[in-house]
Amino acid sequence: MKPLTDIEPAYEYLSSFAKVTGGTTGAIQGMRQKALYSDGALPAKVKVLGALLWSISARCEPCVKYYAIKAKEVGASLEELGELCAVASTMGGCVGETWALKAFAAYHGTDAGECCDL
Repeated sequence: MKPLTDIEPAYEYLSSFAKVTGGTTGAIQGMRQKALYSDGALPAKVKVLGALLWSISARCEPCVKYYAIKAKEVGASLEELGELCAVASTMGGCVGETWALKAFAAYHGTDAGECCDL
């Protein structure tokens, strides 16, 4: 996994942010561990792909990058990511396709270019 600061430079302040927010950062990470990264009725892979789809819809670039990388880490195949990106593109049109492309690039370890660079 890339360092979080490679995904979003503001994450450099995560530790001090956690201190001034009374530990909410740790609590949120605990919720992620339980809700996303652990198998339950749904395998972690499916839940992480769901988080990626949500991130694409919300257009949260750090989240898109993180969950695309995490999806690969928990065993999502390129074909599974492709199907998820097809859902995002279908439901989101051009905007969904652009953000799905960012997820696809992050899965491969690169950033997609800006829309005008394509």
